Amino acid sequence: MDFEQSYRAIDAKDSRFDGQFYTAVRSTGIYCRPSCPARTPLRQNVSFYPTSAAAHEAGYRACKRCLPEAAPGTPEWNLRSDVAARAMRLIIDGELNADRGGVNQLATQLGYSSRQLGRILRAELGAGPLALARAARAQTARTLLTSTGMKFSEIAFASGFASIRQFNETVQQVFDLSPSQLRAAALDRHPDRHSERHSERQEHAEPGTVEGTTLDLRLPLRPPYDPGIFAFLAARAVDGVEIGTASSYARSLALPHGTASVLVTLPELAEGLTTAERAWATDHLRLRATVQNLKDLPSLLARVRRVFDLDADPVAIDTQLAESPALRERVEQLPGIRLPGAVDAAEMLLRAMVGQQITVVAARGQLHRLATLGESFVGPEPQLNRLFPTPRQLAEGGAELLRGPQRRTDSILNAMRELDRGLHLGLDDDPDSLRAKLLPLPGIGPWTVNYLAMRLLGATDIHLDGDVAVRKGLETVGLSAQDTGSMSPWRSYATVHFWRSAAETTPQRKNSPGKKQRK
Repeated sequence: MDFEQSYRAIDAKDSRFDGQFYTAVRSTGIYCRPSCPARTPLRQNVSFYPTSAAAHEAGYRACKRCLPEAAPGTPEWNLRSDVAARAMRLIIDGELNADRGGVNQLATQLGYSSRQLGRILRAELGAGPLALARAARAQTARTLLTSTGMKFSEIAFASGFASIRQFNETVQQVFDLSPSQLRAAALDRHPDRHSERHSERQEHAEPGTVEGTTLDLRLPLRPPYDPGIFAFLAARAVDGVEIGTASSYARSLALPHGTASVLVTLPELAEGLTTAERAWATDHLRLRATVQNLKDLPSLLARVRRVFDLDADPVAIDTQLAESPALRERVEQLPGIRLPGAVDAAEMLLRAMVGQQITVVAARGQLHRLATLGESFVGPEPQLNRLFPTPRQLAEGGAELLRGPQRRTDSILNAMRELDRGLHLGLDDDPDSLRAKLLPLPGIGPWTVNYLAMRLLGATDIHLDGDVAVRKGLETVGLSAQDTGSMSPWRSYATVHFWRSAAETTPQRKNSPGKKQRK
């Protein structure tokens, strides 16, 4: 967006752009989200920054009225696959937090020197890696200060700060409020949420570690939000690891410093709303997280946001898709459709490979058996009693549990062995690097790589050529594969529409997206 487009957005108080850029006002020294209710500043007093870190580096502090750090994140890191976007995905995941790697490690992971990476990020995003990480930590800290009753010392370590002093200084500098003032201001603005503040603690271990800390949080998003993603996850839920319904999703997961469980639910809304009305009325999801080690909280929050695609720009997506006359009615009936994400690269690759050429029900049965290889898990929900198995566990015990052609079984086990030996798949990848790493492996073809790019990286412009359910969905709405070109750069979201359309026309078959792979 150029200056005039950005200025028109802030003049219209357009909430669609919250989190996508920030408005800095020279006459007041503050930066705001585009929808800030304050009077629109004069053009000559305004500068626009791509990140809050860039605004802060330029000497501005966060607006106390609109709280720009509380906005949903930008969809740009999924839309782009360049170095800056890959770096931001890792930074948001907590890669530069005090207990994880430093800038040198981040740069090496991305294939650059730390000096080169700093130059790229400052040129693209207006701030270096440490400033961007600091802004991410400040956002996590603000969420915990305003939504929980946690002690400040616990919030400091949970947000990724190296010390309580660093936490206090950052909060004061970014928000121009001390932690206690920020918490008090939040309660003054939303006294009805006082009862929602929740934090249960059990016995303490080392500093920053609390066994079984339970938090209730609100996860902001841009409306509209179609709840169909819950049904998608529920249809593929693995016994012992996941529990899914049409309005909730729970699972266990392993994180860098311990285990955790999450329960994500839709917010309570008025009765009698249509599907479209509910989508427009949903501006957040509810999260109850139980974390073994608070240091894992930033990574957990980032993964949940990716699974539920909470940083997407649904209006931009729907506007583009509705230009197709064949999809216009579906988009109106199902606004805000989202792209289901993944919590772990190895798990998503296994799911994709197991699901090739078979139905969702058959794939789920195989995954149920494989899940018994995972370590036992004790969490708040008795039905969640397993962690998803690691590549080593799958490679060592999967042969007796997998069903189907021997060549397919061998391909899956070989891929798990490669991952166990050090083949790296992660947020620092892009679709091209996934292809380079995976296509040489037997049994993995373009469909598997593209499906992984959609689910793991949130790649927005994937068309699953040859996918059985996509072909069925295209036929249902009266389109051909060639017609999807005009839906770029949001063809991944069109794919979700096609899957939904195929499932609605043949619900008894419960078709799985899949394609014959080269062996």
